[in-house]
Amino acid sequence: MKQLLLFIIIGFTLLPKQVQAQNDGAAVAAVAGGLVAIGAGIAAVKQMEEQAELTATQWILSNHPELTSFSLKTLAFNGKKLKDISAASVITYKIQEFTPTNDPVLDGKKQVLFGFTSHGWISEYGIDFEKVQWFLVDETEWMNMMVAYVKVSSNEKNEASLKETLAKGKVVNKGVKIKSKLVVPFFKLTGDMYVVTDYSPRLKLLYNERSLGIYLKETMDLVQIGRGDIIDIHQFFFEED
Repeated sequence: MKQLLLFIIIGFTLLPKQVQAQNDGAAVAAVAGGLVAIGAGIAAVKQMEEQAELTATQWILSNHPELTSFSLKTLAFNGKKLKDISAASVITYKIQEFTPTNDPVLDGKKQVLFGFTSHGWISEYGIDFEKVQWFLVDETEWMNMMVAYVKVSSNEKNEASLKETLAKGKVVNKGVKIKSKLVVPFFKLTGDMYVVTDYSPRLKLLYNERSLGIYLKETMDLVQIGRGDIIDIHQFFFEED
């Protein structure tokens, strides 16, 4: 409601006074039409978020019956516009287990669910989940991925040292930082340069300026996880609650 009120105020403020005087009805109709479109966009994003979250929950229930009490929260849709979501190559969810009780606390195992999307995964008919591949990653797997990623992104190749560094620090644009100190600087690359490692039977990891690239072997899709998302996921796993 606050957003709609703000748009109403802005809409009337920006209307030329002469237009208001000559044709108040047409001006009001134009503003109202814009607000309907804005409202429809907000509603569409919310509906897609709920649809995607439901499908992610169903995937967990079908593929991981060992998870009997958990929280699932969306990361990818936060603050996004419809056009941004349509172009997204990955949607992410934070998952954490808990013990059922009155006012339960999220203090159990943490995992992140990735939904890697293919071209055309969103259309006028909604989300086509046949074009989404799901990957569930726990703290150990995420650490292994980050170690492999930092190894191709920098001159640091010692895995034991990297695990210790990553557990204390965070991945930023220029490398890995512990507090304010850059302890592992990344290579400086141009936007059309990639460094690749064959991570697993399903994935290749790519280092490119300011992003983590994941190549899905099965669908031959290359998806990008932005640096901000990497930081959010890493903090979820390794920062103290």
